Order: sequence, then C-alpha cells, then structure tokens
Amino acid sequence: MRERADRPRHTDHRRSTGRRRTLAALTAALVMTGAAVVTDLAVRPAGAAEAATAAADWPAADGTQPVTATIEVSGSYDGALKRFYGSGDLGDGGQDEGQDPIFKLKDGATLKNVILGSPAADGIHCAGSCTLQNVWWEDVGEDAASFKGTSSSAVYKVTGGGARKASDKVFQFNGAGSLTITGGFQVSDFGKLVRSCGNCSTQYKRTITVSDVDVTAPGKALAGVNTNYGDTATLRSVRIHGDSGKKIKPCVRYTGNDDGDEPTETGSGPDGTYCRYAASDISYG
Repeated sequence: MRERADRPRHTDHRRSTGRRRTLAALTAALVMTGAAVVTDLAVRPAGAAEAATAAADWPAADGTQPVTATIEVSGSYDGALKRFYGSGDLGDGGQDEGQDPIFKLKDGATLKNVILGSPAADGIHCAGSCTLQNVWWEDVGEDAASFKGTSSSAVYKVTGGGARKASDKVFQFNGAGSLTITGGFQVSDFGKLVRSCGNCSTQYKRTITVSDVDVTAPGKALAGVNTNYGDTATLRSVRIHGDSGKKIKPCVRYTGNDDGDEPTETGSGPDGTYCRYAASDISYG
C-alpha cells in the first residue's frame, strides 16, 4: 500500500474559496446593519475542526451489581447501563495474569450497554466471535477484554463505549481472526489500546482495524502487531487529544514468539504492509 503525502486533509481549493466568499458576504452584511463583526471566523481546514472536537461524556450508571463469579453469555445480553464490578474472588483488582473475567462470551455472543466498574478483574473474555456494543470500562483491571477464538474466520467487534485507566493493555488479542474497534470508541490514560499477543504458546495471524476512535493522552501506543506472524493494523479516522508532542505511537511492530519470552520491538510508524495508515488518517487537537 502506497503512503499518501503528509498533508492536511480536505485541502480542496474550490471549497476554501467558497468559504472565504461566504465569510466576506457575512462580514459585509454585519457591517451594513451596524452589528459587531466576529473576528474569530477564520477559515480552518475541515480536519482541524474534527480533531478539536472533544469526546462525548461518559454515561452515568443506572444501578450497580457486584459479581462474585463470571457471568457467561450466549446470544445477547443487555446490561441496561448497570455498573458491574468484581467481588469476592473477582475483587482483587490487580494485574496478575490468569484472572477470571467478569463476563465470558460464547462464540457469536453480544454484550451491550454495560459499565464495568472497579475492580474489573480480567474484564471480558470472548471465546469466539463476539460483539461488544456500548461497553464502558471505568478502571481497566488486567485487560479490558481478551479475544481468544481459534478460527481464522473469527470476527470481534467493539462498537462505541470506552475504556480508561489501563496501566498496560486495553484489548488483548490472543486468538485468531480479525478485530475491529470503531463507532466513536474512547480510550484515555492507557498503555496500549490493542496488542497482538507477543508470546502466546499458540500464535496466529491477526488482523486489526481501528477506525473512528477518540484517544486522549496519556498513552503509549494504539496497536502492536507481530510482523513474523503476518499481523496487520489499519488505522482510519483516529482523533488524538492532548498529545501535542505526538508521543503516542499509532502502530508498533514486534517479532513475536511462542516460548513466553518478551517479544522484540522492531520499529513503529506506517510501512504500508503491517502498519497501514497515513498521516492524514490521524488528527491531533
């Protein structure tokens, strides 16, 4: 894939000219009527306005429910925006590997309108294809969600919702298949938004798409992929807030392994093969 030039989006000359004519006409009209002229009507590129738009407010919980044992979901589960949090054996709130999740979704299940409070244990596990719709993590535990299907045709979808306070990963992609994060999903105060497992005992090719997402610093990286297993990460319409120094890495490449060792980071940034995006796909504001 050929990278597009690093330039502001939507720079169509005719559109800018039309805006200047509209501004001039409005100013003349205001002067003729004696109204004060607003001087902050400077014409901005469309992408700048998009980047400056703040993420939507988080929802308020409609009740709370402690969870002492993992809730298993098949079919569809609507939490009606209730807050679920770990209690008893699920109430540790630490970062230890191997914790049980609050929710475990069977292949093909959908979880929607759920708020995970603190402690959130190991969040949500998807045993196969799954959809997470309007799910919010107030304080990510070990991971917000882990995707564990073993079929190359497995499809995981995260639509809307958001996650914050993730000291390491938000989404852990251990299984096979494709993961899409979209629909205005929000993430803030995090380590990595999504990481393809770097040292699982069984490895797969994984496909990641991050599109229409709001990211608020601090954070370290959006996507991490293993090039030696053929992983890809495609980024589109990503809006990053509060990161004027551009410290958040959009995509990081690794050499993964299946023996439990720490994977080796080999580079970052768009390369057209594993990290698929251009500068115009990411806006800052």
